[in-house]
Amino acid sequence: MTIEDLAYRVLAYADAQGVGDAPSITDVPGLKVSRQRRPTALAPVLYEPIFCLVLQGAKQALHGRQIVNFPKGHSVIVGVDLPTDARVVEASFDEPYVALALGLDMALIRELAIELAADGATEGQVAAITAAEADEAIIDAMARLFSLNDKPAALSVLRPLLMREIHYWLLCARHGSLLRSLAHSASNAARIADAIATIRKRFADTLVVADLAKSVGMSVSAFHHHFKAVTGTTPLQYQKRLRLIEARRLMQSERHSVSSAAFGVGYESPTQFSREYARMFGLPPLRHARQGVPVAREGYEGAALP
Repeated sequence: MTIEDLAYRVLAYADAQGVGDAPSITDVPGLKVSRQRRPTALAPVLYEPIFCLVLQGAKQALHGRQIVNFPKGHSVIVGVDLPTDARVVEASFDEPYVALALGLDMALIRELAIELAADGATEGQVAAITAAEADEAIIDAMARLFSLNDKPAALSVLRPLLMREIHYWLLCARHGSLLRSLAHSASNAARIADAIATIRKRFADTLVVADLAKSVGMSVSAFHHHFKAVTGTTPLQYQKRLRLIEARRLMQSERHSVSSAAFGVGYESPTQFSREYARMFGLPPLRHARQGVPVAREGYEGAALP
């Protein structure tokens, strides 16, 4: 199946299901459909580990100061939780941005890596988000996974097989180096992933970088180097973005006040919170709190923090 054929089928499904500009879940667990009819401004988002197949249009995300482009026909892998900025750059009513997003199963990645004896020792430069032109095999596998929306009786039998196949292709992909590294617990990438899990779990606590580096068996300098290589930012900036994205969610989805959201994510000073929030989102938090601006989501963006 060509990428155009799959895009046509997904658009027909989106029309039938009444999918708007926000990503929509499907009957296939873990699989979402995204359709955006217009370009969007660069905005802060939180990606969880996902695979995205762009079927039409184009999008951009930032990795540090670098722009990662994913146009039509590209496969996008996000291997760890990543607070970043993203935007749709090619979309219109006649030719909207269309993509399929699938949550990654890291346990399955590790299982496959053991079976394949995948070599993660030579990591090179690994980044949390990477994109490359999708191979025919991954397009075909995603098309078959998507088709299970019309085959509910086959879902429980075929979905596990297709998930395994898709994760296999991603593990073998030329831009799957982070996944291959994450599959090996002794790799630098896996250690950074452990640190990220700790930051996300305790994002409201005071972050002592030296203690975090020690907990994953790294010197402070090595930890900073590898953390920035993977995430594009420093540990403290990473935590700050997590806090502010979660604060936005608290105000918009749970109707928290500005001060309640600030204290809830670990700020001791509402004034400092308001200043940093406005710098990141371009609006003071009070305006977001009053307007209840919908949280932007794409794939697994904007997920609530524990």
